[in-house]
Amino acid sequence: MAENSQPDYDKPGDEGEERLKIICLGDSAVGKSKLVERFLMDGYKPQQLSTFALTLFTHKTEIDGKKVSVDFWDTAGQERFNSMHPSYYHQAQACILVFDCTRKITYKNLPEWLKDLRTYRPEIPCLCAANKIDEDMSMTQKTFAFAKKHSMPFYFVSAADGTNVVKLFRDSIRAGLAYKHNSTDFMDEIMKELENFELDPKYNSKLNPDGTQRNGKDSPDEDESEKESKKEETATTDTGQS
Repeated sequence: MAENSQPDYDKPGDEGEERLKIICLGDSAVGKSKLVERFLMDGYKPQQLSTFALTLFTHKTEIDGKKVSVDFWDTAGQERFNSMHPSYYHQAQACILVFDCTRKITYKNLPEWLKDLRTYRPEIPCLCAANKIDEDMSMTQKTFAFAKKHSMPFYFVSAADGTNVVKLFRDSIRAGLAYKHNSTDFMDEIMKELENFELDPKYNSKLNPDGTQRNGKDSPDEDESEKESKKEETATTDTGQS
């Protein structure tokens, strides 16, 4: 493939394999690249698309006995909603939306990323991941309303220790294939499966590894974000009237 060209994901690959494009979205430094690298480990070949400042991670796999070539698209540290090049979204068949569960602002920005995505790809499946749970295990006891509000499968993940990473990416591949073949059944299956999914016991415990009680940080839930926004608006209005 030429350095700055894109494959046609609607057509089979050189060996007749199915082709998929899965994009990763979210603020800078939430760990998108690290998640992809954790999933692929040694079995990937990153390619630079210098025109658009992007990186492609190509993954070969088999799903239900069929060969699939997946390109995971990742930004190159220039993430800002409303500024992504349209080519980033073009022909994408699934999206992984990532935030850092220890940084509230990355959660508050999810609606903006979703708005951007739906401008270009209004119907593709989107999976939501709370990364860096290894840095604050208490976050797995919190509820994040955004994913439920938008009917997205939700995953607590850690690029550092690998928790849930394989499941997240395997589900994204299957969701992309289902979308490509006009099927919604698999997304329904994912949602039902996640209702009963249990994390590693170390993340379910309410105690720290040394046996002390955890003092969890406040969950960056949507209601709190909305309250903060209203406070900012009120402050701006008061300033303008003074």
